[in-house]
Parts: sequence; structure tokens; C-alpha cells
Amino acid sequence: MSTPSLPVLDPTAAAIDVGSEQLHVSVAGGPPKVFGTMTGQLHELRDWLKAQGVRSVAMEATGVYWLCPYEVLEQAGLEVVVVNGKYVKNLPGRKTDMKDCQWQATLHAHGLLKSGFVPPAHIRKLQDYMRVRTDHITMAATHEQHMQKALDRMNVKIHEVITDLTGASGLAVIKGILDDLRHPAALLALCDPQVQQKKAERMLAALQGTWKEEHVFALRQAYELWSFYQEKITECDAAIEKVLQQIAGPEDPTQPAPPATKRGGVNAPEIIGLHSLLWRLCGNKDLTVLPGVADYVLLQLIAETGTDLGKHWKTEKHFTAWLGLAPGSRQSGKRRGNQKRGRNRAGRLFCVIARSVGRSVDKALGGFYRRLKGRRGGLVANLALARKLAELFWRLMVHGMTYVEQGLKKYEQKVAQTEQRLLQKLARKYNIVLQPTAP
Repeated sequence: MSTPSLPVLDPTAAAIDVGSEQLHVSVAGGPPKVFGTMTGQLHELRDWLKAQGVRSVAMEATGVYWLCPYEVLEQAGLEVVVVNGKYVKNLPGRKTDMKDCQWQATLHAHGLLKSGFVPPAHIRKLQDYMRVRTDHITMAATHEQHMQKALDRMNVKIHEVITDLTGASGLAVIKGILDDLRHPAALLALCDPQVQQKKAERMLAALQGTWKEEHVFALRQAYELWSFYQEKITECDAAIEKVLQQIAGPEDPTQPAPPATKRGGVNAPEIIGLHSLLWRLCGNKDLTVLPGVADYVLLQLIAETGTDLGKHWKTEKHFTAWLGLAPGSRQSGKRRGNQKRGRNRAGRLFCVIARSVGRSVDKALGGFYRRLKGRRGGLVANLALARKLAELFWRLMVHGMTYVEQGLKKYEQKVAQTEQRLLQKLARKYNIVLQPTAP
């Protein structure tokens, strides 16, 4: 009995095993050819693939090493399929760079590889700037902790009086200490007038320190490094504003002005007209009507997902699965089990939004979070709320459906009606008559 073989859909399909120093390339599973990773060698790879008549190339997403070959091949007009290495498994005992690229090329020739999501070039450019800015914020936060540590070593307990060390009063006190001011009353005079009026006694007690030279030196180092990163964050804001203006295009005077919205937290970029830029970038859709989504959060989401969600994810379920917010499934015969999905940056960002919305007292989604938290716990409730927010985000971006907050009261009425309906059904089952009592 003969076994039918798999049809070859693309006899010139190629695959690249990407490394930091070498690229192993195979066409349709043939003998591999090795190229370097220098820019000139990437151009040689491009020319060789075009000479072989290759139209589609597959590669694994390996760290950041795949980005440069991807950009060179993309600009050459080749279709580049970036696959998850988790789903491209080699045969046992044959795991080498040479045979790995041949195996991938064979799978690609038979049409068995599916590309993951890679943002378009203009979104990748915005993404790079946003990730550099995020790294600067993380490093600045580290040096803020170093400032707090130096103040604690001097036994200056201003963090017990004011909440933000890098606020107006906290920075004024730090600058005063670095300018050799030691008297508590002189340092208190640098604080905000409200602090002087309402917290003067506690602040005077907190500003009595030991003022050792080595601790003042540590405070100066930490403050200068924190200030340096603030300057770099400002430079990133200018670069991000320039990219947004290029992507969003000129403002159309015939379109109505977008409604005002919140700035979006202490780490929000200082960009003039940020909401208007995001409005145009999203096709005149205001995504900030979603609870917990301010301009800064929306900018972070767009940098990770882009704006054409309907092209890359057919349904909201595909989108939440890509985010890692949908439950995974694993089945073998009659046995079924749950499998955790790894959450990417956008998925983790939706979880952060969900924590903020869950603390709200006047939002329907906040009521949903608290109701589920009481039954299943906070982690499950946070994940479920993050998935709901991601679904609403997809619907707004794809269909332009206006989201109107139902309000907590309306949501609780709907829950009560559902529970009463279930009670009536259970009562009819056991021939019980329910009588409502007076409130």
C-alpha cells in the first residue's frame, strides 16, 4: 500500500537558522549555505536568495538577531515568515544548525509554517523608541530608590510625611541638602506651602538627620543619575512626537476636534497634542473612552499591537489568545487539561489596566472584578477583566463601536435579575412558591 506524500506548495521556499554570528540557509530542504551577519554579508544573502528564485523565507524569532535579516529581506520584497521556535520541532537526535534550517525549509515548502505577528515598519520604529523610554524609566526608578536609601542612612524620614520623593517638595529638600542646608526649618521653607501649613511639625521632625559625608555623597550621585535619565526621557519624548506626526499625518480641519482626556500618570510623555495625534492615528476613534485607558496607556498599546487589528487577528478571540489572556487547552484522547499561555508585553499591560479598573467604585467592570474576586480570587478576576478590556479594545479598533460605561448600578441590577431567574427556576423544580418580602 502506497502512502500519499505531502504536496510541495512552494519548491523554492527557504529557511534561515538565525544566530548571532552565522546564518544557516536552506532552500526547500537542500544542502545548507552559511552566511555571516555583517551588513555586507546580509546583502550577499539577499542577492543569493533572489538568484535562487526564492519568494518566501522562514526564520525563527531568536532574540533580536532576526531583526536585521528580516529588515533586509523585507526591503528586497521577499515574504518573510517569522515563526515561534516552540512550534517548529526538529526530529529527535538531529538538532544542529545545519539540519535545523533544512527541516524548517522542508516544512515551509509544504506550507506547514504559519507566521506570527510582526508590526509594520512604522510601528516597529515607534516601538523601538517606546522601549528605550521604558528602559530609561526603569533605570530612573532604580536611582530614585538609591536616593531613598541615602536619606534613610542619614535618618531623614521625609518619605513618612510626603508620598512622592521626586515631587516638588521632595526634590526641593534633596537640592537643599546637596546645597549644604542642614537646619530643618530652612529645609521646610523649601517645601510646598500646603506641606508647610498641614505637615510642618512632622516635617521638622523628619528633617533631623545625621548628615554624614559619605551618605550625602551617595545622595548626590543618585540625584545626578536620576536627573540624567530625566533628560534622556525628555529626548525620547521629542523623538516619539516626531514619529507620531509622521505616522498620523497632517491634521484635517474638516474633522471635529477630539474630546479632552486625562494625561495618563506621572510617567506620561510630555508631548503637545498627544491626544489629537492618537485620535488621527486610530482613524478618528477615541480609545480613551475605555476605563483605565489614558493617552499614555493607549500609546503603549499602539506601539505593541499597531492600529490595523482586524488584519492580523480575525476575531477578538484570536487577539486575546495572542495576548496570552485566553485559557490554553491541551487534549489527549478523552483527557483534557489546562495549559498556561505566556503573556507578551501588551497582555501584561492589559493586566495592569485591569488592576486599576478593579479598584474603581463607579464602573461596571469594577463590579464584575469584585464579584468574580469573591468567588475565584484576585488573580483569576484580574485575568478575566484584562481579557474583557482586550476584547473591548479590539472591537473599538476594528468596528468603531462606541463604548458607553453602563455604570455600577445598572450592572448590579442585571446580576440581581439573573440570580432571581435562577432562583425561580430552582423553586419550580421542587414545587416551591417564592414570596417577595417588603424591603
